[in-house]
Amino acid sequence: MKRIFIISALLFSVQMSYAQDKSLVNTKQSSHAKLHSPNMKDVNWTKGFWADRFKVARETMVPNMWDIYNDEHISHAFKNFEIAAGLDTGSHKGPSFHDGDYYKTLEAMASMYASTHDKKLEAKMDKAIAVIAKSQREDGYIYTKAMIEQRKTGSNNQFQDRLSFEAYNIGHLMTAACVHYRATGKTNLLEVAKKATEYLYNFYQKASPALARNAICPSHYMGVIEMYRTTKEPRYLELAKHLIAIKGKIEDGTDDNQDRIPFLQQTKAMGHAVRANYLYAGVADLYAETGNDSLMHTLNLMWDDVNQHKMYITGGCGSLYDGTSPDGTSYNPAEVQKIHQAFGRDYQLPNFTAHNETCANIGNVLWNWRMLQISGDAKYADVMELALHNSVLSGISLDGKKFLYTNPLSYSDDLPFKQRWSKERVPYIGLSNCCPPNVVRTIAEVSDYAYSISDKGLWFNLYGGNTIQTSLSDGSKVSLVQETNYPWDGNIKISVKATGNKPYSMFFRIPGWTSNATLKVNGQTENLVLTPGTYAELNRRWKAGDQVELVLPMEAQLVESNPLVEETRNQVAVKRGPVVYCLESQDLPGKRIFNVFIPAKIDLKASPIQIDGANMMSLEGNAQLIENKDWKNVLYRPLNESNTTTPIRLVPYFAWGNRGRSEMSVWLPVSR
Repeated sequence: MKRIFIISALLFSVQMSYAQDKSLVNTKQSSHAKLHSPNMKDVNWTKGFWADRFKVARETMVPNMWDIYNDEHISHAFKNFEIAAGLDTGSHKGPSFHDGDYYKTLEAMASMYASTHDKKLEAKMDKAIAVIAKSQREDGYIYTKAMIEQRKTGSNNQFQDRLSFEAYNIGHLMTAACVHYRATGKTNLLEVAKKATEYLYNFYQKASPALARNAICPSHYMGVIEMYRTTKEPRYLELAKHLIAIKGKIEDGTDDNQDRIPFLQQTKAMGHAVRANYLYAGVADLYAETGNDSLMHTLNLMWDDVNQHKMYITGGCGSLYDGTSPDGTSYNPAEVQKIHQAFGRDYQLPNFTAHNETCANIGNVLWNWRMLQISGDAKYADVMELALHNSVLSGISLDGKKFLYTNPLSYSDDLPFKQRWSKERVPYIGLSNCCPPNVVRTIAEVSDYAYSISDKGLWFNLYGGNTIQTSLSDGSKVSLVQETNYPWDGNIKISVKATGNKPYSMFFRIPGWTSNATLKVNGQTENLVLTPGTYAELNRRWKAGDQVELVLPMEAQLVESNPLVEETRNQVAVKRGPVVYCLESQDLPGKRIFNVFIPAKIDLKASPIQIDGANMMSLEGNAQLIENKDWKNVLYRPLNESNTTTPIRLVPYFAWGNRGRSEMSVWLPVSR
C-alpha cells in the first residue's frame, strides 16, 4: 500500500510540474505577448455559421478522420505504429510524414474532447497513445519509417535523409501532446512528446548544420515552444533559439527548405509556402518568449511582402505548383532552384493553376494568430478571418467527408492540361493526405481563436453565435452570450450574464472590410471612433444584464487587384464581409461563366441559399453576357462587341464544387 501511495504521489507531482493553463496556444506567461487565449472549453458555439461547421466536425469530420487513420486499408499510419512497436509485422507504408498526419488527427480528437468531454473519444485516444508510446525508442527517437527498418537491420541511423520528415512528425507530436494534456489533464502523450523533445535537444547539441538541416517543414519550431510553455523546461527554449540560429548555416541550402538564406537576413517571402508559413509561425512563438527585435523585424518584412505582393484574395498562399528561385533575376543559371508549392514572384498570382495548398492556408492562420497574440493588432485578425472563411474551408466539403489539396481560384473543363492534384474533392488524397487532418483539427479549434484576454480585458477576434465563460487576467469571472448570423449578417449582440465588480474593457474588432460601424451599450450609441482595421475599446464597470450591439455594415463590394497581377487586370472579385464569392456553372445553366462581364455599377442583393444542407448567403444581380463562340484551335480573333443581359448568382468560394463537377471563377471581367 505504501509503495502504491508513493507511486501515486510521484505521478501527481509529475502532472503538477507541468503548466496548468489550458489554452490552445498558451501565451499567458509569454512576456512579449500582449494577448492570451481563454482555456479550451471556455467558448462553445451555439447557433450560426461556426456552430454549423463545428456540428459537422463533431458528427462527421473528426470521426471520419479517425476511422481513416486507423483503417490500414485506407491509411497505414496507425498500422505503422503497431509494426514499429513490435505488435505486428510488415513494412512501412505511406508517405514519410504519415506519423504527423496521425498526430494531427489525435489533436483534432483532443480538441473535440475539450468541448464535448465524450468518454468514447478519450478511450480511443488512450488506446492509440499506448501503442505510440510502445513504438518509441528508449532514447526518445520516434519515426515509424526508420524504426521499422531498424527492427529489420539493427541500424540506428536517423536524420540521414535530406528530405526527411522526422522533425516535422515530432513537431506535430509535440503540439498534439500539449493540446491533449490541456484537454484531458492526462500526461500519457505528453510524456512521449517530452522524451522526443529531449532526443531532439541532445541531437541538435551535436549535429552539424548540414545534418541538422535534414528536417523539412518546421512544424517542430511551434512544437518546441509549446513544449517549453507546458513543461517550463528552459532547455526547450534554448533548443528553439538554436533551431532559428542554424537556419542558413550551410553551403547548399535551398529556398524549398527555407535555409538558403539565414532567417535574419531574409527580406522577401520565397520558397515552399507551407514550410515558410510554419517557419514564420514558429519564429513568432519564439519572439513571444524572448522579445528579440531582430526576429520581429524579419517577421514584419515577411508579413508585408506576403500581404502586399503574394497572398490571394482568399487568404491563400503558394501560387505556383512548381516555381524557381531566384526567378528571372539571376545571371547565373546554376543559382536557380526548382521550388515546389512556391510563393512565386511579387504579383505572380495565377488563377487556373493556383496551388494554394490547404496546409499553406492553415499556416497563414497559425502565423497571423501568433502575430495577433503578440501585438493586439487587428490586421492580423483580419487575415486570419479571411483565410478561415475562404481558403481553409474550401479545402473540405460541406459534409466534411471530402478534401482538396490545392485551392484554385478558377476552373474550366477546357483547360488543355491535367494537373497532378484533383480539382474535385476526394475522400482520401493518396499521395499526400496531410491537408485533411490539418483542416479538421483547425475547424475543431476555431472556438479557441474567437476571443483573447489581456491585462485590460476581453478581446473579440472572430464573431459567431457562442457562449463564453472565462476568467480575466485578474481572476474575475465573466460569462457572455453572443448572438449573430455573422458572416451573413453584420449585426452582433452581446449579453452579459455574469461579471465581476471591477471595471474592465471589451475590445471589439472593427474589420478592415467594413465602414460606418456603430456600437451601442444598453441602447445608447457610444461616442467612439470605430476605425476599420482596429479594435474599439469599451471600458466600464459591467454588470449582469448589460447588452452591447455592434453593427458592421455588410454590403457586397467589387474588388480589383494591383494591375501588376497580370491574370486579374481589368477584372473584379466580389466580397461581402469576410466572404469571397465565385460564379459556378450550376448557377448559369446553358451558358459559359467565362463569357460573363460584371458591370461596375452592378446591384448585388443577398439571398439565402442552401448547398448540400448548409445554409449560406448568395448574391444575385444582372450581368453582361457575350456571345458564346468556339475557341478550339483559335488563339486570336476580332473583338466581339455584342452582348446581352443575364441574371447571375454568386456563391461563397468555400462552397464551390459541392453540387457536383463545375466550372468556377472568382475573378470576372468588369464592364465599366
